[in-house]
Order: sequence, then C-alpha cells, then structure tokens
Amino acid sequence: MSTTSESYLVGLIGEGITASLSPAMHEAEAAHHGLHYLYRPIDLDVLARPAEDVGELLRAGRDLGFNAFNITHPCKQLVLAHLDEIAPVAAALQAVNTVLIHHGKFIGHNTDQTGFASGLAAVLPAAAKDVVVQVGTGGAGSAVASALLAAGTGTLHLVDVDASRATERGAALNTLFPDRRTVAATVEELPALLREADGVVNATPVGMHHYPGAPVDTDLLTGSQWVADVIYLPVETELITAARAAGCQVLDGGHMAVGQAADAFALITGIEPDRARMRAHFLQLLHAQQG
Repeated sequence: MSTTSESYLVGLIGEGITASLSPAMHEAEAAHHGLHYLYRPIDLDVLARPAEDVGELLRAGRDLGFNAFNITHPCKQLVLAHLDEIAPVAAALQAVNTVLIHHGKFIGHNTDQTGFASGLAAVLPAAAKDVVVQVGTGGAGSAVASALLAAGTGTLHLVDVDASRATERGAALNTLFPDRRTVAATVEELPALLREADGVVNATPVGMHHYPGAPVDTDLLTGSQWVADVIYLPVETELITAARAAGCQVLDGGHMAVGQAADAFALITGIEPDRARMRAHFLQLLHAQQG
C-alpha cells in the first residue's frame, strides 16, 4: 500500500441519495491505497434544492476545494450545460455521471457505460451477444445500449413503455454505430423477441424494492439466453432469480454499480482500484443494509 499527502474531496449530487453505497465504496478503496479521501452525498431532497441548481452546486464545490463530483438522477443531462469539456463517450450519450475539476474547469465523463461494459466483459466474456433485447431506454438504458453495441451486439431491440423514447434512442444509436442495427420495438412484440434473443437486459426500475416484479415474462426464459439487470437494490431481483432458476447466465446490477464506481475512482485519483475487492466490499455493504 502506497501513501500520499494528496487529499481528495468528492461529492455526489442527486435526489434521494443519502443511503447511497458510493461514499463507503470510494472511501474504503482509497484507504487501501493510503489516500486521504472524503466522499459526501449532496442530496437535493435534503437541501430542498431543484435539480436545476446542479451548476450552482458545482461552482460552490469548486470554490470550496472539491476535486470531483459524481452526478446521478435527475442531473445527468442538466449538468451538461455547466461543463467546460465533455469526454467523447459522455458527449455521445448526452449524459454525465462524473465531473472532474482541473484548474477550475469542469470536465464531464460517463462511467455508467464503461461500468456496464466492464461487468459484461468480466462475467459474460464468451456469451453470444449478436441479438439482444433491452427493456428501458432512460439514462441508464442509454449507457447500457451503447456498451452492448460497442461489445459487438449486431441487433439491439429496444423496448420502452414510452415508444417515442425508444425510437429516438434507436435513431441516435444507429448514427453512433452505423455498422450495427438498433430497432425500437413495442411491448407487444417482446415475447417473440425474447425467444430469439441471445441476451436480455433490464434497464427499467422494475424489480427495485419500490417497484416489485419483473419487466418481462420470466416464463419465456429458457436457459439459452443470458440475462442482465441494472438494479442492485435488491441485487437478487425477481428477474435475476428467475433467470438463474431457468439455467441462464446472469449479470446482476451490482456489477454495473461497482464498475461505474471503480471507473470514477480511477478518473479522480489516477489509480486503478482493485475491482474484486470493491465488489466484495459492495456485497458486504448490501448485506449490512438489508440486514
């Protein structure tokens, strides 16, 4: 373990994030590297501030000596107008979840995309990815879809209760990945699409504690598909549990949660974290929170 006199002050801006596991994950990994690292949630609900104040909060943080901020719902798009530079991936997705402060300038990144991609590569490296069905095309869904296409998915079917959002995201992705095929599909087409899919991804809130259930008919899972979820509270969603029971390979939402945190940590500190250690700590935190 190396030590450094450099200190880090990092924040998380979003709504309802007081219980976030990110502070504990970042601080514990920093301690292993001998870093002086403080990570604080800046909850808009607690402060009674609107999401539109994200730029004002960024500037105040810069003046108070913050090194970086993570940005979460509902500020990932709103923050764009307040940045001096945006990394190519974040610019393509039009969403930022990590802001570095260098020499007084705000530089935006998106580690949701890389976070999902790293989990996919680590857990399902050899799984067929030619045809994938993804349910949900919001902020997380945009990052996941981009990661899937970059990983080699040839045909990506996007399904959303808001059909216009799926159509809009599909058109944007076809421009970004002209050698791939992204198609908006209806909820009614979902059963037929699932039968032909190599993989199924949930990028909706369905499955969270407050939104119980599964986003697809789990009886259609045959074991021939792999199944991924972006939800990590709980990490064993109804979809993931049913997929395991059906014999499917699974990628739980904890991998994306840890992956985005690890990538943000690397951007902030310049140090590559121990991802397996962060995953183990994350699971400990989940167990303690749910116990």
